[in-house]
Amino acid sequence: MKILFATGNKRKLDEAQAACTDFGITVEQVRLEIDEIQHHDPMKITEHKINEAYKFAKKPIVVNDASWNIPSLRGFPGGYMKDVAEWFLPEDFISLMQNKSARKISVTETIAYKDAGGIKFFSQEYWGEVATKPRGNGNSIERVAEFNGETIGERRDKGLFVFDPKDYIWYQFARWLVDKEFSTKK
Repeated sequence: MKILFATGNKRKLDEAQAACTDFGITVEQVRLEIDEIQHHDPMKITEHKINEAYKFAKKPIVVNDASWNIPSLRGFPGGYMKDVAEWFLPEDFISLMQNKSARKISVTETIAYKDAGGIKFFSQEYWGEVATKPRGNGNSIERVAEFNGETIGERRDKGLFVFDPKDYIWYQFARWLVDKEFSTKK
């Protein structure tokens, strides 16, 4: 079985492949120039992205989007992370957290799959903390978002995923896709 994945992000592609391989699903990357909207509601971003990808591909396709939440900053940056990560240096996030006692941060990963029958969404939230200093490589948030004691950047520098592939939302998606394919072939 094969699924098209509209992304230009190598980390996201690697995560998808790591989880889907266990289910015999090949993930084929499709690079699309999608004008990714920014919105306060992250689901609207994902929905726009999947609709644009499907218009281009004209066959079943999947997209992935992440929304970030720093509760002590009243949910900032939310669905605006793509732009914020380009504007901010890692030190900017650290400065914003300077007088905050709670350093919690979450990322909600959302996958959307679309075929002729409609759209199916999968979401999962992961909690960590904002580090006190930048560590590892990557964009600004990857150098300060810490999960299980290491930043995303540190994990990537070691050639590791942030989480075990079985803990990714991709694993849930792959299980659903296999079940869907199996039930339609009965």
